[in-house]
Amino acid sequence: MSKQIINVPDIGGAEDVEVIEIGVSVGDTVLPEEILVVLESDKASMEIPCPVAGVVTAILLKEGDKVGEGAAMVELELEGESTVEGSENPVVEEPVIETAPETQADSAAPEPAAIAVTQAAEVLVSVPDIGGSEAVEVIEISVSAGDVLEEGDSMIVLESDKASMEIPAPQAGTVVELRMAVGDSLSQGDPILLLLPQAEAAAVSEVVEESAPAPQLAETAPATPSPAIQAPAPAEELSTGSGDGVHAGPAVRKLAREFGVLLAEVKGSGPRSRILKEDIQAHVKAALQAPPSSGGSAIPSVPAVDFSKFGPVREEKLSKIGRVTATNMQRSWLNVPHVTQFDDADISDLEEFRAAMKPEAAERGVKLTPMPFLLKACALALKRHEKINSSLSADGEGLVFKDYVHIGIAVDTPAGLMVPVLRDVDKKSLYEIAAEVVVLAAKARDRKLMPADMQGACFTISSLGGMGGKGFTPIVNAPEVAILGVSRLETKPVWNGSEFVPRKMLPLSLSYDHRVVNGADGGRFLNEVISLLNDVRRLSL
Repeated sequence: MSKQIINVPDIGGAEDVEVIEIGVSVGDTVLPEEILVVLESDKASMEIPCPVAGVVTAILLKEGDKVGEGAAMVELELEGESTVEGSENPVVEEPVIETAPETQADSAAPEPAAIAVTQAAEVLVSVPDIGGSEAVEVIEISVSAGDVLEEGDSMIVLESDKASMEIPAPQAGTVVELRMAVGDSLSQGDPILLLLPQAEAAAVSEVVEESAPAPQLAETAPATPSPAIQAPAPAEELSTGSGDGVHAGPAVRKLAREFGVLLAEVKGSGPRSRILKEDIQAHVKAALQAPPSSGGSAIPSVPAVDFSKFGPVREEKLSKIGRVTATNMQRSWLNVPHVTQFDDADISDLEEFRAAMKPEAAERGVKLTPMPFLLKACALALKRHEKINSSLSADGEGLVFKDYVHIGIAVDTPAGLMVPVLRDVDKKSLYEIAAEVVVLAAKARDRKLMPADMQGACFTISSLGGMGGKGFTPIVNAPEVAILGVSRLETKPVWNGSEFVPRKMLPLSLSYDHRVVNGADGGRFLNEVISLLNDVRRLSL
């Protein structure tokens, strides 16, 4: 096999064109027409295809390099011994300009001088060499009839299955008429628009002695070997619609599609307001940092209703705690895929033990409620099931496991729901936990909690106590990955193998983040908690 250097082909005379993407790596096998590099000038973006099949043995340029025609791009080991005659591949060149030739003056029917000069000077701008592509779709039209163009201004944007190509104006002038519409399929030589060059437009105002007849485009052959000029279509078939004037290369358009960004909403910072990759990134960053709408995410907002039409009303502002709680709950519900598992814990023996310990607890100045037992059971279960005691990393690529056990308890206060945090629950006795619960609950109701008192929880318990019904679905307090809901204790008949006996059953509901915790993880954790509550002796092991 022989090796060949593939050079930058004819790029319409452009010099110092920036390399914005390299589409291959050393060792890649490439086929003819596969994209090697993407170049971008201030007039167009150009994907340079490979002219021959082979294996890439070296990359001879890098992103950010400035190149021109003939610059070395890659070295290929060709498949077979033959080489391709010339490694250049044609890309977007300057559009073909065809001047409508003048016909002989007709002395029998003279025309006004100014009109004759205008008609004689109009040029038909056609699709230039676009690398051999055929039937390329027009996706944007950046001009309309009457627009004044400078040389290099984008006229239309074509898009094939390989590249997006902006076709620049070859010279300054005024658009007289469009010859295509969005959605049309064009090939090399197809007409784009009629252009009155800038110099000729100025000459229209001058008085001339002799007039020239209107050009006969459909009957007169062009002077150059360019594709034949077609007669103008009827007026009703022509489109005068204009595009949004967006200037962006194929790499930028691809990035915008990946992020779901509308290019028309992005402000370009490049030459001629061209949109760069950095503009897309800045637009996405600004969107992420913008405050959320009241509807949240892409969910429509609830329509406003005038309730006074139906009867007397009064309105009170939410407290700050109420507003914060609402925002946090909405954020967690929208971002966390929730799953909830339900089960009952038989705490008959625990309640018997708790009743027996009341005198001793009173001597210590504490009230021994079921909550300290729940906290202790959850703390031990968290130590044994580390995934429940973790959080998803900020980039979503890993888990942060915690070697401490801090548990929040939801407390209902006149100002709203507050969640103080008990620290190192696994290291404390039931009496210590009971005393701390009383202190934190009192501080919450008296609105004396400090921010530090409500931070750092690994897990939360929300107990509705005597008003809790038979079950509910608590919302995970992200970035925690699970929360335990506790409902009302109820005496139920339970089959013991020979008969039904009354047992005190405590309904539990475990909600968890299904991105981190699966059903088996949640089931094992909840079973561990229930087992510890069923046999209070295991809390001391």
